[in-house]
Amino acid sequence: MVRRVLLLIGSLWLLPTAHAACPALLQQPFQPLLGGEAQSMCRFAGQVVLVVNTASRCAFTPQYEGLEALYRRYKARGFVIVGFPSNDFGAQEPGTNHKIADFCETTYGVDFPLQAKTPVTGPDAHPLYQALQARTGVAPGWNFHKYLIDATGGQVVSFPSEVRPRSRQLTDLIERWLAARDATQ
Repeated sequence: MVRRVLLLIGSLWLLPTAHAACPALLQQPFQPLLGGEAQSMCRFAGQVVLVVNTASRCAFTPQYEGLEALYRRYKARGFVIVGFPSNDFGAQEPGTNHKIADFCETTYGVDFPLQAKTPVTGPDAHPLYQALQARTGVAPGWNFHKYLIDATGGQVVSFPSEVRPRSRQLTDLIERWLAARDATQ
């Protein structure tokens, strides 16, 4: 049995990966919502990734429905959504990880991967969010802020909360980046 070891570098925990082609942006730890061993965001290397900070008690919460529809529509083509429940904005995600999981599954049928509840802004922000903010110059301003990462990890586009998951603006870019991914395989 192979065991993975977390490395402490400064105050940042890194999960080594066997994915040599993993872009630096994705070389971040990922703690699943319902616990278990830490995973690496590198498991999504080579896919178009939509990273979204979520909350259960927000006016944007119904976007879970659109996110799940988007995930189901494109996942077979190499697209994944990773949700980061966060209580950073208006204390609109007060529940435990188990309550969040129950709400997402029962209310919206969410099947895309969810990170354990975590900060997405400020000095305690998840390392992926720190990297996304550094790359785009844009920090989430509220719940359901979205970052779309191309399959190489080279391009990142930020979308504010008001951009709905099935908006033409977002889906057109997803389709372009999936086509570019397909062309290189």
